[in-house]
Amino acid sequence: MKNLLLTLSFTFTLLSFTYSDNSTAIINALKAGNTEELSKYFDNYIDLKLPEKSEIKNMGRNQAGIALGSFFKENNIKGFDLSSQRDMNGTMYMAGKLQNGGKGYNATILMKTKDGNLQIISLRIN
Repeated sequence: MKNLLLTLSFTFTLLSFTYSDNSTAIINALKAGNTEELSKYFDNYIDLKLPEKSEIKNMGRNQAGIALGSFFKENNIKGFDLSSQRDMNGTMYMAGKLQNGGKGYNATILMKTKDGNLQIISLRIN
């Protein structure tokens, strides 16, 4: 029984690192404030919510990249501090704070696995 539990624990640990390269690249793009790099991980259509604006559902990848780039530039976003990350059945959730030298903005990102890679399907900033 102990061996079975040990084997299962080891297997789940390995599976939890399946997306580490992709999620690490997404986190690094956020930390660098690089929306061009970040938008490479957008699904074809994403839900985007920016402060003081209505949420836009099914926004195209390019349009979302442009809107996010404008927000980052206008608000002088220079970094990202990850506070939470969860992975469950091909869906990953990340939460953190976008840094701008002031109070910053809370960000939540929802991603799903598509063609073996994580793709951002929802990005909410408030």
